[in-house]
Amino acid sequence: MEYTIHYFNDKVADDILALPDSLAARYLVLTRRMVAVGPDLGEPHTKAIGSGVFELRLKGVDGIARVFYCTLSGRRIVMLHGYVKKSQRIPLKELAIVHLRLRELKREKS
Repeated sequence: MEYTIHYFNDKVADDILALPDSLAARYLVLTRRMVAVGPDLGEPHTKAIGSGVFELRLKGVDGIARVFYCTLSGRRIVMLHGYVKKSQRIPLKELAIVHLRLRELKREKS
């Protein structure tokens, strides 16, 4: 049984698909693989960042981007947030968005 990809909201989907061409292409390749084999592709493609959140690590000629996601029961992968990376560390602002959306998801589930 395959996994399914969902987006936290339409804005998240639009932001991710609006990434520069090489990063969007890499996103599509990796998410197709996630649908087929599951959300844990291992490094350098995915990495756990804690609290049930993972990052999809995109690299292309246009730079580097990260897409944060979580998994839900029923083989669902939910994309929470994406951004083009400009520094070595994950900016606290980006992490705050991810954790806020994760809390909202958990609240909706209960």
